[in-house]
Amino acid sequence: MEITVGMKGEASSLVEREDTAQEVGSGDLLVYATPCMAALMEGAACNALAPALEDTHTTVGVCLNLEHLSATPVGMEVHAEAEVTAVDGNTITLTITAYDEAGVIGKATHKRVKVTAQKFLDKAYSKL
Repeated sequence: MEITVGMKGEASSLVEREDTAQEVGSGDLLVYATPCMAALMEGAACNALAPALEDTHTTVGVCLNLEHLSATPVGMEVHAEAEVTAVDGNTITLTITAYDEAGVIGKATHKRVKVTAQKFLDKAYSKL
């Protein structure tokens, strides 16, 4: 199977105290942290692409342009939906929207690159 425009993926989570800006160090308040929303969005993107990847391949995030539009308190469910909007060789572009139980909390454009997992790891660890 190949990666194609229109592929979709989702990810969900319950906002816990450890997911707050205060706990992850991205702010002072006990609300869902932007870095946690970014991870949720990337998870949805990975889920969109996973069915089309061979066992030896994965994707890595290379760009995430996001807007965090609304604060979410501890105890609410959050959900992200990703859709592939462009494929250029090994570079995949997705749009992602994140929601809590009250509505949209974030939007993003995300780029991922398809790589051979072991080759990527070998290159990264050669820095040691």
